Amino acid sequence: MDDGSELSPSIALIVRRLRGSHLHSQIERRAKECLHQPDIKLDSLKEDVRSFLKKTGWERQLQNAVYRELHVQLPPSHPAAPPEHLKEPLAYMRKAQASWEKRVLKSLNSMSTELGVPLARMRPAAEQKELANKWNEMGADEPDLTSFRPVYAPKDFLEVLIGLRNPNHDVSEDVGVRSHWGLVQVPLSVRDIPQLRLAFSELSLANGQLGIDDHAHINPDMFENEYVQIGKKVVVEQDSAAAQQYSRQGCSTGLRADLWALILNSNNQPQDVMHYEQLTAGVIQHDLLVDNLIYKDVKLTASNDDYYFVFEDFLYQVLLCFSRDTAVLENFKYNSATPPRSFIQGKGGEEECAVVYPPNGVIPFHGFSMYVAPLCFLYNEPSKLYSVFREMYIRYFFRLHSISSSPSGIVSLCLQFERLLQTHLPQLFYHLRQIGAQPLRIAFKWMVRAFSGYLSTDQLLLLWDRILGYDSLEVVAVLAAAVFAFRAENLMEVTSLGSAEAVLADLSTLKVMPIIQVFLFATAI
Repeated sequence: MDDGSELSPSIALIVRRLRGSHLHSQIERRAKECLHQPDIKLDSLKEDVRSFLKKTGWERQLQNAVYRELHVQLPPSHPAAPPEHLKEPLAYMRKAQASWEKRVLKSLNSMSTELGVPLARMRPAAEQKELANKWNEMGADEPDLTSFRPVYAPKDFLEVLIGLRNPNHDVSEDVGVRSHWGLVQVPLSVRDIPQLRLAFSELSLANGQLGIDDHAHINPDMFENEYVQIGKKVVVEQDSAAAQQYSRQGCSTGLRADLWALILNSNNQPQDVMHYEQLTAGVIQHDLLVDNLIYKDVKLTASNDDYYFVFEDFLYQVLLCFSRDTAVLENFKYNSATPPRSFIQGKGGEEECAVVYPPNGVIPFHGFSMYVAPLCFLYNEPSKLYSVFREMYIRYFFRLHSISSSPSGIVSLCLQFERLLQTHLPQLFYHLRQIGAQPLRIAFKWMVRAFSGYLSTDQLLLLWDRILGYDSLEVVAVLAAAVFAFRAENLMEVTSLGSAEAVLADLSTLKVMPIIQVFLFATAI
């Protein structure tokens, strides 16, 4: 390859990561076994073994694993760049994230001290037995959580993002007055409608979409039947890249679970089931302070939701196991966040006694359980549900609660949302700003949850189809702006933040794809 020097670090990294995997040992074992077959010739050994692996489906599994690695890891930076640049290239973003992490950890430690509850403790044998017996009906348990409070809520995080400033940037250089209208004042490049039209070309008005009831150019029944047949072929072929491309126009209800698992390369092998069982055993053995935060969050959010309250037990199981999963720590190599560390009891201040807490490095916040809740509609096997959620988290959801310059990061999404409104609905933006109803203060809670808990479940899953299909959260910012455009007439009449929030309080009747399509492809530019 002409530009091999640019590609080789990426390839080397993927090879290193896959070499220690279970898949590598399986392929190696199959390759050795096939050597005893009569059609494997010594003079064409390499080609014959490759042909065998291709015929038996192992080559496709390897392709899917490589495809997954390419989506999870960031491309290698300049060889001379310091390691922290792989996490986040902008120093002021790294500093802001570190400061936010200290604040969150301090809040957690304060709660532990005030309530006299240790960060972690071994459960007595009787308590372990009781929890093991009620593992599948934890929702029936009503622990006293009145003294526990969420470590932070999305609105606290928004205030941090509003305060972000690049010390090297002179705001007087910004073009136009509109750039000062928004709450987020950082100089990041985000895509506008012409660029989004190119990036999301499959969503154009001329293409058929699952999730749109009627269509001017294509008979919806004919499109859907043909499209579902293609989806079935994609599932049979077990090709992650094809599944991702297919998902851009939506997944049918019967195929979505298989297609998402294929895109995420989450195939629930016996070792995945065993890993989940080990995590379950860890939950039963040890009680963590964050368990109470998880219980509290589920009670405050999913348990009160008409769509999700029935999945309360699943949510506890998945989230409690997630908090113990040290495999999530691998993600922090490519994440602007750093896992919080606490000290073993009685060893405060001794660096060698500092341990990551919670074990997965993720402190849950108010609304965190809503990342899992919609997936319960697709997967009824806890280990499968768990592996899909974990993959969704390390690919997408972590970006919604960490400060970074990533195009799919929450800072860029906020900026993109504000820019889209300022550019294409300037009168509405100016009106809302004048009455003290900054649009971002209303839309932030939608975006930080990727709209979970705000849209009806069928519409939310259609939105998440596109997140997976485009491997990007930008569609979340586009939908947030499109909702304001859809309700613009009513919003122009409001006179306060409260009345603006009332107009946008119920999104459960919205049809997601027509709103996005009209905003992206019918807006005058």
